[in-house]
Amino acid sequence: MKIAVIGQSLFGQEVYKELRKDGHTIVGVFTIPDKDGKADPLATQAEKDGVAVFKFPRWRVKGQAIPEVVAQYEATGAELNVLPFCSQFIPMEVIDRPKHGSVIYHPSLLPRHRGASAINWTLIHGDKKGGFTVFWADDGLDTGPILLQRECDVERDDTVNTIYNRFLYPEGVKGTVDAVRLIAEGKAPRITQPQEGATYECIQKKDNAKIDWNQSAEALHNWIRGNDKVPGAWAEVDGQKVTFYGSTLVDNGTAANGQPLEIPGASRPGIVTKTGLVLFGNDGKALLVKNLQFEDGKMIAAAQFFSSGSSAAVELTEEEKTFAEQMRAVWQSILSNVSHIEDSTDFFKSGAASMDVVRLVEEVKLRASSCQLQNEDVYMNCTFRDFIQMCVRKLRGEDDEEELVVDYVEKNTNNMTIKMPHQLFINGEFVDAEGGKTYKTINPTDGSAICDVSLAQISDVDKAVAAAKEAFEEGEWGKMNPRDRGRLIYKLADLMEEHQEELATIEAIDSGAVYTLALKTHVGMSIQTFRYFAGWCDKIQGSTIPINQARPNRNLTFTKKEPIGVCAIVIPWNYPLMMLAWKTAACLTAGNTVVLKPAQVTPLTALKFAELAARAGLPKGVINILPGSGAVVGQRLSDHPDVRKLGFTGSTEIGKHIMKSCAVSNVKKVSLELGGKSPLIIFADCDMDKAIRMGMSSVFFNKGENCIAAGRLFVEETIHDQFVKRVIDEIKKMKIGDPLDRSTDHGPQNHKAHLDKLVEYCQTGIKEGATLICGGKQVQRPGFFFEPTLFVDVQDHMYIAIEESFGPVMILSKFKSGEVDDVLRRANATEYGLASGVFTRDISKALYVSEKLNAGTVFVNTYNKTDVASPFGGFKQSGFGKDLGQEALNEYLKTKAVTIEY
Repeated sequence: MKIAVIGQSLFGQEVYKELRKDGHTIVGVFTIPDKDGKADPLATQAEKDGVAVFKFPRWRVKGQAIPEVVAQYEATGAELNVLPFCSQFIPMEVIDRPKHGSVIYHPSLLPRHRGASAINWTLIHGDKKGGFTVFWADDGLDTGPILLQRECDVERDDTVNTIYNRFLYPEGVKGTVDAVRLIAEGKAPRITQPQEGATYECIQKKDNAKIDWNQSAEALHNWIRGNDKVPGAWAEVDGQKVTFYGSTLVDNGTAANGQPLEIPGASRPGIVTKTGLVLFGNDGKALLVKNLQFEDGKMIAAAQFFSSGSSAAVELTEEEKTFAEQMRAVWQSILSNVSHIEDSTDFFKSGAASMDVVRLVEEVKLRASSCQLQNEDVYMNCTFRDFIQMCVRKLRGEDDEEELVVDYVEKNTNNMTIKMPHQLFINGEFVDAEGGKTYKTINPTDGSAICDVSLAQISDVDKAVAAAKEAFEEGEWGKMNPRDRGRLIYKLADLMEEHQEELATIEAIDSGAVYTLALKTHVGMSIQTFRYFAGWCDKIQGSTIPINQARPNRNLTFTKKEPIGVCAIVIPWNYPLMMLAWKTAACLTAGNTVVLKPAQVTPLTALKFAELAARAGLPKGVINILPGSGAVVGQRLSDHPDVRKLGFTGSTEIGKHIMKSCAVSNVKKVSLELGGKSPLIIFADCDMDKAIRMGMSSVFFNKGENCIAAGRLFVEETIHDQFVKRVIDEIKKMKIGDPLDRSTDHGPQNHKAHLDKLVEYCQTGIKEGATLICGGKQVQRPGFFFEPTLFVDVQDHMYIAIEESFGPVMILSKFKSGEVDDVLRRANATEYGLASGVFTRDISKALYVSEKLNAGTVFVNTYNKTDVASPFGGFKQSGFGKDLGQEALNEYLKTKAVTIEY
């Protein structure tokens, strides 16, 4: 069809481009005159394409169409008028002229919200549904028959910008083009608008956007967001007109800490807090405003209301002066109507619009990739001087980010002072749990309380998930270049290394890990894990796939690897920091955000990690740490509709429950690393010295609190007695004691309940007839110490042969010489399949056994040899999914296939 496009803006430009792609002939573009020497984007694109462009300042005078204007329009011979976004009054002589009439895009579900401020009023009225209409123009005001409508959910904190950018703009372009297709095919309906539900509201302008404080918090929130960004809801504050932006409803505004701000007419003073300005409705409920703008156009973060303008100007280095001149040239190219960019030049008063803000942000990225700006940064630093000062501060890492406030618990131990956060970590801040609830975390060495730790509640989980979702969908993290993401993760690993002795000490007193092991493995491998995955950030890629061509056209199919979104991670107590690292490093590398629940009994290294992550510069909301119970925090994470992936390490019983909850809630992606009963087969032809050393390690490493611990050793009968004797000798050499003592081999079990289970486990073994050679009971000293234990004569049907002890208990059985397949049958006769091992000098036997063992990891002539580059995970009821290695990334990515026809 021959189409005249009448309108303006980027929206009009995109509709124009899509109509041309559909094969329509654009016979004319009718748009607004240039403003400050700059053409409208629609005009710019049409002129570039050689399409006739008309820039009438008006179409009628005193209600009458201007004949010359109408004549120029008629000369185009248009068969259809498309008005994607038009701010001018178009006379009916033009509307009715084409063969197919005229269609208009309107950003509401007509007949509701007729008028020019439809999006504003959708939000002001608190509508739960929004959307757009393409309708046939008539002589009424948005009253013509409906051709097409599409709707969307209105989110609680949507603004005009967010709902426009998320739905009304992209789907509106598609919908307008789809409407034209229906017209071309002769299938376009004309549905008379109903009178029921019809509303018409006035145009929102600054003078009628004043806030009426005698309303509920929700109504105030709707008014502010409904006027954000244009025209801006305002009120008198401190004798001047202040405009409010970035409103969100909050649940606990009454508990906000900050400086009171008197607001005339408000039911109570606002509170300037670290996160913004808390305001109150007449119902006592609260909302939070992030930004404020003064009458002179200056915008500030609301949190800086009492400190705005107090920072001294920084003196620029020569390199920074070069950057400033580059940016001056960029400003000059954007503000082409300004003869020279002075330090006092105001970006917006000089004619810049929202699209120019986007361009400026991208221009900065091209010249300084480490300076990650948000659009808000430009709005809040609108003069060239302020803009450069802000950029330079960001480049130096001095960009007025709020100082991290940590209420440490300090202890002098291990020849150092350790500083331990003890509150929840949500959205970049350490905060108390809802209701101030706490519990005591216990030092297993002596049973004393280390400190009180905040105990997360369901509402805290919801806040953390919301923060993670915002960080992923709206924040800097989701927009960051992968290489920059990797740089932050490298920085985090460096900070962990700087604090490795402190982390290892915290791990020792909170989990009972021997300090030297904590330093090397618990902390050391955690650092290695983050460094390994940091290197993967810019190497995550898809592939191109040859498919059958749609002749005579051709096709290109490719895949993209994309982050999943908000991921929940639930970790156990045996390796508190390392389990965090194994999952979180891959999750962050893939570009996700995290809500992590550490084990309730070992929360402290996770909270210290949160502090280091914040100091490394990871944006707010990317990492959230919630100490608490599995029944409350773990269950809510499993059920939460905004969590899209859950990674769990723990018992098989809990893993099954989590898997069920994740399926019922929203079919979350799940990875599970569960229980084990790992067999270790020792043949007579082994290197005996190595088999003894590794066999001891396979059971007693980390006090037996090791998911891949050898839960059962099968020793060939000809060396059985010799093996037992040497194991007893080695056990006698083990020093049980304070984990901070460098000579200690064996520290306390993690917590009292686990110690009691080990005692019960061994008593069961004795009752069933297994022979207890040594150990089997608690050490008579303060704390949760358990003797290294050895059982022999263990038969396949016994409880201790089937179930995992998760402690320092060696379960030893013999097998007959030459019966390789029989011992393999016994080794595989378990519902678990996490790890396994074999010791033999016969390479053929080693390869055969490793092939037949049904476990995710097989160790040959070694044990516990894990590495950050090698995938780790189990079979059968030991779970599915992998930690570590490249395969771990797949647990936190989704694959999208894209097919293009050309």
